[in-house]
Amino acid sequence: MISLAPTLVPLLVTLPLLGAAIALIAGRHRKTQVAVSIVTLTAVLVIAAILLYVVDAGDEPIAVSVGGWPVPFGIVLYVDRLSALLVVVSSIVLLAVLLFSVGQGAADGDDDTPVSIFHPSYLILGAGIFNAFIAGDLFNLYVGFEILLVASYVLITLGSTESRIRTGVVYIVVSLVSSILFLAAIAMIYGALGTVNMVQISERMGELPQETQLILHLMLLLAFSIKAAVFPLSFWLPDSYPTAPAPVTAVFAGLLTKVGVYAIIRTETELFLYNDVNQLLMWVALATMIVGVLGAVAQAELKRILSFTLVSHIGYMIFGLAIATPAAIGATIYYMIHHIVVQTTLFLAVGLVERRAGSTSILRVKGLMKAAPVIAVLYFIPAVNLGGLPPFSGFIGKFALFDAAAQVGTPIMIVLMVGGIITSLLTLYALMRAWNLSFWREEDDSAETEARISYLGSAPAAGVETERRVIPKIMTAATTGMVAITVALTVFAGPLYDVCTRIGESLLQPVSLTELQDDVQGPVKTP
Repeated sequence: MISLAPTLVPLLVTLPLLGAAIALIAGRHRKTQVAVSIVTLTAVLVIAAILLYVVDAGDEPIAVSVGGWPVPFGIVLYVDRLSALLVVVSSIVLLAVLLFSVGQGAADGDDDTPVSIFHPSYLILGAGIFNAFIAGDLFNLYVGFEILLVASYVLITLGSTESRIRTGVVYIVVSLVSSILFLAAIAMIYGALGTVNMVQISERMGELPQETQLILHLMLLLAFSIKAAVFPLSFWLPDSYPTAPAPVTAVFAGLLTKVGVYAIIRTETELFLYNDVNQLLMWVALATMIVGVLGAVAQAELKRILSFTLVSHIGYMIFGLAIATPAAIGATIYYMIHHIVVQTTLFLAVGLVERRAGSTSILRVKGLMKAAPVIAVLYFIPAVNLGGLPPFSGFIGKFALFDAAAQVGTPIMIVLMVGGIITSLLTLYALMRAWNLSFWREEDDSAETEARISYLGSAPAAGVETERRVIPKIMTAATTGMVAITVALTVFAGPLYDVCTRIGESLLQPVSLTELQDDVQGPVKTP
């Protein structure tokens, strides 16, 4: 298995691209497209699980030189514990959301998710995500982002409604600005160091003056922070995500911002390990947590509440990176995995609410506890998990972050811990208020309740209503499966956290170019 592992690495990208081509050719055959998409993502999941086992057991990464070119000059696909784990989790999420979208498309006659467009675009989106996670050089990472941009613009505008086109334009303009900044930073790094290979950059970066390093560092952080929705560069997200179809919103919320966070992790732990901007990151993390959760408290629409909590919880990941210890990096990875799964699950649950009640406004939806008790449970479990109640994975991840901060013990760490606790409590308040009003409140509830929430009447999108629709069993099953995975993150927290701890330790021990050349599989010529 170990000897065959390098041959599997390119399949993580080529299989989704091949599947997208087949799905496009079979545009008029819905069942064929569905089968191709499911088989493709299942194959990627199996391959990624094998690679994760190999790199974790062998305690060394797998590097594949595409086309057999010399390491600094060719494209290197690099799979270590972090990238393999993220591909495994991403493929699980993509597969679950795909099943959800299949049920929605079959029930709605594919009005919201046209099959001929959706499946090829969805698989291309997956290829972009996987390519970004296993990219061994900055330019290939840029290519992954651009694949994401093209596919995500198609998906976010499905249905061609006025609101989707408008928010899609905002999304693509912001993404293009981020891409331009990223490409400019790549050009400057290549001009200064003569390479875009990440391992070689980390070796040569110390040769540059600290001021030059800082400029390059901040340019990459700026580009990646836009993609990760870090405050104050998160303004675009709460308006863009809620307008898309439910499965698109779910996969965007779970994965796309995490690709940006992943790029920041590589930047901080590999490229600029000795150019410290941790103080800046700490204050940015605090602002992201607090401003994001205050935005969530002020919303009256479930998708917007979740969009703002998405922004606020990106702050926890930036917080962990800013601590910059192996324990903190490991906790950050665990929390990132937790957030991918839980945030996706919540958006799927809200998609069920929208179909059952005809609205996602907490001012309009009532009585779902009696009318749809299964949906109530499917929303409640990930909601309390995201809020950080013990013993769920949200509590485990936050406790690990706070413990790593306490070990450092500086005053700013105490401030960030207090900010994190406040953010967690306000997250729980916003999500439980939504649950109380939408599920627990009776249809004939008193006017006193209405008066208590009257301040939300002017919140954006509070009056949006849609047609009530049936909920196919496959949609409920996909959401239930994701809820089960959120519970599994708690049940199997020990083994998963051990892997994350090993990731944290290895990320702070940069790989040398010699080691990379030794790890590269295939006919590599010495330059």
